[in-house]
Amino acid sequence: MKKILHINSYYQHSRFYKNLYDRQFQKAQNIAVYVPVSSNDNNSFDYGSYALLDNCFNSYDRIFFHLKHGKIFSSIEKRYDWSNISLIHAHSLFSNGYIAYKLYKKYNIPYIVAVRNTDVNVFFKKMLHLRKMGVNILKNAKRIIFISQNYLELTRSKYIPKQFEKEFLEKSVVLPNGVDQYYIDHALKTPKIPHEDAIDFLYVGEINQNKNVLFSAKCIDKLNHEGKCTFTMVGKITDKKIYQTVSAYDFVKHISPQKKETLISYYRNADIFIMPSITETFGLVYVEAMTQGVPVIYTKGQGFDNQFPNGQVGYAVSSDSAEEVIEAVHSILDNYKELSNNCISLSKKFNWDFITEQYDAIYNLLLE
Repeated sequence: MKKILHINSYYQHSRFYKNLYDRQFQKAQNIAVYVPVSSNDNNSFDYGSYALLDNCFNSYDRIFFHLKHGKIFSSIEKRYDWSNISLIHAHSLFSNGYIAYKLYKKYNIPYIVAVRNTDVNVFFKKMLHLRKMGVNILKNAKRIIFISQNYLELTRSKYIPKQFEKEFLEKSVVLPNGVDQYYIDHALKTPKIPHEDAIDFLYVGEINQNKNVLFSAKCIDKLNHEGKCTFTMVGKITDKKIYQTVSAYDFVKHISPQKKETLISYYRNADIFIMPSITETFGLVYVEAMTQGVPVIYTKGQGFDNQFPNGQVGYAVSSDSAEEVIEAVHSILDNYKELSNNCISLSKKFNWDFITEQYDAIYNLLLE
């Protein structure tokens, strides 16, 4: 049976990938998942019998791209019988795609590669010395997976040479991440109506600068001059300075990270989900909110933008425009029931069963 190798250095901390791997494994697909790590922390999590966490570099190696990935390549070569691997799925362009590219060059194993937020906003944008390598990885990939149309267009317009553009577009596919099945199974059946006494804004995720929680609080502070608003933040504090500034607002409440069985009640109580991140690969929390009928405010030009027409499940805003956020809030409240209903019905697009079928179709086409 043809074997597919996933290379995913993000799996240790982005565990939603297990939804894809479990489904593929349950369908009797012959898969293996390679996870290069610098430390084997948090290993109480069940990564699946198909997964190998390989402690093959140290935290200092991260500073030097070729040193770190040279160690990873040297280690992965010893872990598998390459005559049994038919296809490689690299879950990022630079970090994982580089390993897939080197394996392709040595063993002639075809690969597909995903392009993430860090690939576009860190590697391509800031590491000029690695750009040519990134383009070469894309040129040799059989398929290129983007989580959003925005990242596809951004990559094409800024980093793809004109002579490669046609081929790049032909083999690029937009395929979003799926949401945890728990939220699909426990989606609201009927649309919500907003609270009459106070509009409850919700954010779920790390409390840091990139997630723009201070900006969100400043916008909500302005809205408090029109009527009472509250802002609930659920998540780990990773920037204490940001947290201290945000928590000074009396309408802000912070809740420590919650399991999904508890977190869902915060979504259901919320009126509007707000996360105008500075950069965002996708933002599955938008979809989690949608399953509970909560309209969302997201960032223009980032991962979630253009998943739906503006105004269908919420509104895209500039990450530094309070005026746009306030206008988005007014528009949501003016048409709340319709947006809430759209959120519930359209969240089904992010069911992992559907997404797994699309990946399987790509694999089967390449393995024919």
